[in-house]
Amino acid sequence: MSRNIMLTVAYEGSAYRGWQIQPNGLTVQECIERATERLFGTRHKLYCAGRTDAGVHAIGQVANFSTESTIEAHQIRRGLQAYLPDDIAIVQSREVAADFHSTFSAIKKRYRYLIYDGDIMPPFYRRFVYYHKGMLQSERIAEALTDLLGRQDFRCFETQYPNKATSVRTILEANIRRVPIWDFWQGHHSWQSLDARHHEAADCPLLCFEVMADGFLYNMVRAIVGTFIQIGRGRKPVSHLKDVIQSLDRGEAGTNVPSEGLYLVKVDYPDELMHPAAEQNTSSDFNKDQPR
Repeated sequence: MSRNIMLTVAYEGSAYRGWQIQPNGLTVQECIERATERLFGTRHKLYCAGRTDAGVHAIGQVANFSTESTIEAHQIRRGLQAYLPDDIAIVQSREVAADFHSTFSAIKKRYRYLIYDGDIMPPFYRRFVYYHKGMLQSERIAEALTDLLGRQDFRCFETQYPNKATSVRTILEANIRRVPIWDFWQGHHSWQSLDARHHEAADCPLLCFEVMADGFLYNMVRAIVGTFIQIGRGRKPVSHLKDVIQSLDRGEAGTNVPSEGLYLVKVDYPDELMHPAAEQNTSSDFNKDQPR
């Protein structure tokens, strides 16, 4: 009897050409599918919540596959991990409803983007944050982010528009804050409070932007960050984000920031699909092309 297995996956994306299998380099999907072949004896095709690009990281990527294996669902995590490199971690494995699809069943996604704007960039952060030379005015950015909220046409932030049926999305949450960090790269022990600071603070050079929506367009988050950085530099007014969205013009938005600061944090699904006892939909098609 075939079962539908959901995986929660974390990975450091630096060494990979993104999630999706590519002809010109190693990908996260390729690594995990190879692991399924070693664990089950046959290769299993994976479907994912979001096809992250080269260099993008994940804390809560979600994938699923169908299997006839009798290995207990929660033990599949340990079995796959034995055949994976250290920069890919299977956080959880569980059986879900037959009509659960990690791409098409998703109802919310959360992304995070990290920016370091201190005077000296710690070399240990180079694969995990975007280094901005010069302190950004985060209060101005926070004020501008309110214009992202709600259901709007975000084609101005989409690379190669159109590549989806519609560019309308609903952004449910968007915020930016300064986060104190432990200066572990220095030669002394310097612990700081873990409480986030919302105001400008030279001793908190790490900016954390988070956005949650019902879906995202190709390179949407990186284009949003590239746009609001102009506001943080003081080169554009706080109303700039709103003006760009209303223009429906990709040329009005900022350039895409580098991939290393981007993280897929969490994907949410309807509760009724998270259990194998949920009503099965025999018309579910696991061969659909995945959107980004």
